[in-house]
Amino acid sequence: MNHNQKILVTGGARSGKSNFAQNMAEQFPGPRAYLATAQILDQEMGKRVARHQDQRGKEWQTTIEEPYALGTTLMQAASHYSVIMVDCITLWLTNLLFANQENSDLVLQKVDQLVDLLPVCPTNIILVTNEVGQGIVPENSLARQFRDLAGFANQKLAAACDTVYLVSCGLPLKLK
Repeated sequence: MNHNQKILVTGGARSGKSNFAQNMAEQFPGPRAYLATAQILDQEMGKRVARHQDQRGKEWQTTIEEPYALGTTLMQAASHYSVIMVDCITLWLTNLLFANQENSDLVLQKVDQLVDLLPVCPTNIILVTNEVGQGIVPENSLARQFRDLAGFANQKLAAACDTVYLVSCGLPLKLK
């Protein structure tokens, strides 16, 4: 793989995108960091996080937990790791949306800041995100707002990344 790659991996829920991204990250020489954006707010989420932690082996040097300041955290960690896997952008967007009183414009400003730092961040980055726009139109305003926000964010990130994969049924399709 080329040095300093920026890769976006997208797909639906349980599509295999995180496993694909993790396997890809493990092809880079270490040290490796997993940057988790999830917040453990209930028992079910705690179990999900534990399952993801169990799937990572000794190939991973650390897990960084950061639900909000993704860009700053990436820049701070970049000099310490040869690859950083961010899982996931969609949870980061959720965290930001609720922290900013459901103001999509403020959240998209944070996305733009992330897009701007990707080319100058001196390490390989693999971003995992959900493709949420392929289902039915949600019945409530907040869900539609989130779907639109995730779609716009994914478009911006895909344009900024060197390589983009769509994972479906555990199978990756290289889009870019």
